[in-house]
Formats: sequence, C-alpha cells, structure tokens
Amino acid sequence: MTNLWLMFSGAFLAATLLPGGSEVLLVALLNQTPSSWLELLILASIGNTLGAITSYGLGRAGRLAKNPQDIQSRQYRYALAWIEKYGTWALLLSWLPIIGDLLCLLAGWLNIPIVPASFFMFVGKLIRYSLIVLLVMYSVDF
Repeated sequence: MTNLWLMFSGAFLAATLLPGGSEVLLVALLNQTPSSWLELLILASIGNTLGAITSYGLGRAGRLAKNPQDIQSRQYRYALAWIEKYGTWALLLSWLPIIGDLLCLLAGWLNIPIVPASFFMFVGKLIRYSLIVLLVMYSVDF
C-alpha cells in the first residue's frame, strides 16, 4: 500500500512544474513488487494526469494576469504553435520533459475544454507508463 501511495504522489509531483523522476520510481517499484504492475501503472497514470491538470489550472488562472500574445519565451511559442496546430491532440505529448508541462499550462491558458484536455493527457501518460512497465516486465535493460 505504501508503494502505491508513493507511486501516485511521485507521479503527481513529477507532472507539475516541480522536477521529478516518476519513471525511475516506477522502475524501482516494479523491480520491488512486480506483481503490482497494474496498480502501479494505473496510479502512475492517474497521478501524473492530475498533476498535469494542476498545471492546466495554473494556466487557466494565469490567463487573468497575462495574454497569450505576450509570450516571449521560445519554449512557450513552440508549445503554443503545437496546440494551435493540433489542438487537444497535442496533449498526447504532455508526458515530454519541459514541453509537456508547457502544453498543459497553455491548454488551460487557451481555455481548451477540460474534459478532452484531461482525456488526451491521460492517454499520453498511460502510453508512456505502459511502455515502461512492458520494458521492465520483460527485463529489457535501459
């Protein structure tokens, strides 16, 4: 039970603007208790999605302070271009380091509806964690 809580909270924090390595934590917990792979996969995916939704909420709140047209950072402009081109589909990449956090933040900033945004965030994160679980369970070295 402690491992499951640790996985959830680690994945949640890793998806916010705080740095974190939920993938390393998942690998360690899978090596420790391989029979809990499904629970770890689900909790990692849900925790990481909820963390991304937190970033989405910060983006929604940040819109009150700054307009999207005021973006100067190259990373923000890059993420904004992805969202403008691909819409909610871009959120499948919300698991990517740095740019993924920006995608979630900008999705909120651009008032993308929360339900489809959350769905695509979850699917992207589930795919990433599923690949990690598969690699660990079939003993492929990183």
